[in-house]
Amino acid sequence: MPLSKKLIAEFLGTFWLVFGGCGAALVSAAYPQLGIGFLGVAFAFGLTVVTMAYAVGHISGCHLNPAISIGLACGKRFPFGQVIPYIFAQVLGGLLASSVLYLIASGKDGFSLAGGFASNGYGGHSPGGYSLLACFVCEAVLTFVFVFVIHGATDKRAPAALAGLAIGLTLTLIHLISIPVTNTSVNPARSTAPAMFVGGWAIQQLWLFWVAPIIGGAIAGFLYNAVFEEHAAIAPQKATPQQAMAD
Repeated sequence: MPLSKKLIAEFLGTFWLVFGGCGAALVSAAYPQLGIGFLGVAFAFGLTVVTMAYAVGHISGCHLNPAISIGLACGKRFPFGQVIPYIFAQVLGGLLASSVLYLIASGKDGFSLAGGFASNGYGGHSPGGYSLLACFVCEAVLTFVFVFVIHGATDKRAPAALAGLAIGLTLTLIHLISIPVTNTSVNPARSTAPAMFVGGWAIQQLWLFWVAPIIGGAIAGFLYNAVFEEHAAIAPQKATPQQAMAD
């Protein structure tokens, strides 16, 4: 598959993840009387991954996340030479999604970016007021688990048809755990997209939502490759007649 087609798939897939997940948080989470709440937002993010896993997984691998691309490269499942192009496509897809969401959300009276626009944050900008350290650990650990599950679910020994479902449900569970902590990132592209619109504190705190997920994803990739990957055994070479005579 040409790299250009993979990048288009990553762009569209990340657009859908940010539009669907952040859109649910912005438009539907607290809708009067019928709000979907944390549970609905968690499932919205999970469903975007499930749907795109089957739509573009066979084209680009459906990373939709710089931490996943880096984690898969560290696990020797993805070429390092394609990581940077993938990240650009993912970030651009997320930015377009936030642009469309802004156009929609701003169409309602009383809309204000002061509400955070689904940005991630720590300290005073954490939904539950969690500290920088708590948020860093949360993001690193949950991204580790996410990338570890991706390695396991896409292992050639695992049932291939269920990989998308397992990965999407993992992201749902991650959101159920961490929305009160950081508003859940585990994805630098998802964090960057709304932060570009909010500016100020969201940009200042964005570093955490790049560094922590990348660390967690990289560790997961290295660990899975080192401990659980089924590496081909090197067959012993037969001695040539000349070697046998020398022995």
